[in-house]
Amino acid sequence: MTKKIPDVFVIVFSLVILAAVATWVLPGGRYERKREEVGGSVREVAVPGSFHVQPSRPQTLEVFTAPIKGFLRLGDIIAFIFLVGGSFYILNETGAIAAGIRQLVAKLEGREYLVIPIVMTFFSFFGAVFGMCEEAMPFVLIFVPLALALGYDSIVGVCLSFLAAGVGFAGAFINPFTLQIAQGLAGVPLLSGMLYRVIIWLAMTTLVILWVMIYAARVKADPRRSPMYELDEPRRQELARAQQAHAAFSWRDGACLAILFLGVAGMIVGVVRFQWYIVELAGLFFAMGVSAGAVAGMSPDRIAKAFVAGCKDIAGAALIVAFAGGILVILENGNVMDTLLHAMASLTGNLPNVLAAHVMYLVQMGVNLFIPSGSTKAALTMPLMAPLADLSGITRQTAVLAYQFGDGFTNMIIPTSGVTVGTLAMAKIPFERWARWHWPMQVAFFLASLIFLAYAAVTSWQG
Repeated sequence: MTKKIPDVFVIVFSLVILAAVATWVLPGGRYERKREEVGGSVREVAVPGSFHVQPSRPQTLEVFTAPIKGFLRLGDIIAFIFLVGGSFYILNETGAIAAGIRQLVAKLEGREYLVIPIVMTFFSFFGAVFGMCEEAMPFVLIFVPLALALGYDSIVGVCLSFLAAGVGFAGAFINPFTLQIAQGLAGVPLLSGMLYRVIIWLAMTTLVILWVMIYAARVKADPRRSPMYELDEPRRQELARAQQAHAAFSWRDGACLAILFLGVAGMIVGVVRFQWYIVELAGLFFAMGVSAGAVAGMSPDRIAKAFVAGCKDIAGAALIVAFAGGILVILENGNVMDTLLHAMASLTGNLPNVLAAHVMYLVQMGVNLFIPSGSTKAALTMPLMAPLADLSGITRQTAVLAYQFGDGFTNMIIPTSGVTVGTLAMAKIPFERWARWHWPMQVAFFLASLIFLAYAAVTSWQG
């Protein structure tokens, strides 16, 4: 019998406790900060060489208030999860998604596999170009039912949007939230090194698409090979009943799906053209859900009840994001966050160039566990890593690539990422099952990253 992996709440709260223990064991410390304009926005960056020891502030009973403070810290993402969950529940109640999936499955009979490369390439591209991350979360509510209807499982549904966007985010060649900020802080020309980064993006995207297609084919041939089999079976049956009860595709269904597609198009335009973020996107999806309910002929009371039911259904996702935020609260309030950062940054000095690039990558992976936000991590680490790259004989461009890899790929599995745990909760996939399925892919990402970094270090890649 395999040992059961603890529930994600147990894992995350254990990390909160571990962070509190660190505040008792580690010395406190802090970097001096200065404000710099990067990419049109002003950020606080650490001043290299300014780290100094300070008293730590041991945290004890604060572990019980950390989730509350994490809730306040990440309130925008939590509100986003509630509004999106409630809005999509309204859309599901219209029956339009079930009817649309029925039509799509009929048209794709014998060619279901085409959905995987087409959709994943689309999401990976947008992850690479404008840093799609939180924006990919709502799509699991569409793609999980679609994957089940096509004979796959809910993991494939999550891969279509979340995993694809994550790979594009990690191997980005334009992403303004990570790549451009890191290049600006490192003193590297913005968007330089484009050709090599496009090659990396193509290679990583191809790798993950082939991986998912092989897995999907195995699950379609034998559904019991899926780690989600017993959890997906009731969902398949529920979906089949919904499709049978809503077999005819009416003009109302078409109108509701048109609202959905207009909402997605509005999201893309808003993010790219008007720099929309969490608040605007949450409002967009809320408007989409209410509009779809009205077009479907639902009464105001029924729309309200459906919205509340959706919020209840998604409450676990919101709570786990708050707990994840509590880890960062403990480390910052305990005054040991910069101590950890300084210790990790110090590891890269006086090493051979290839090894220095690899260690820098490992350091960024370690930092990512505590600071999942890509832009925040760039602001904290790149002012330190750029001079270390000079001392280690590697280019600053390589240091930026190490940051990208360390920031992006592990985001898809770490329990401190609100986007990851929130997406899995929305898809109703237990974190431990996702981790068990996904970790071999992380090994593949890790090995590929080492190869790409070694080439960059050996060739003194400048771009």
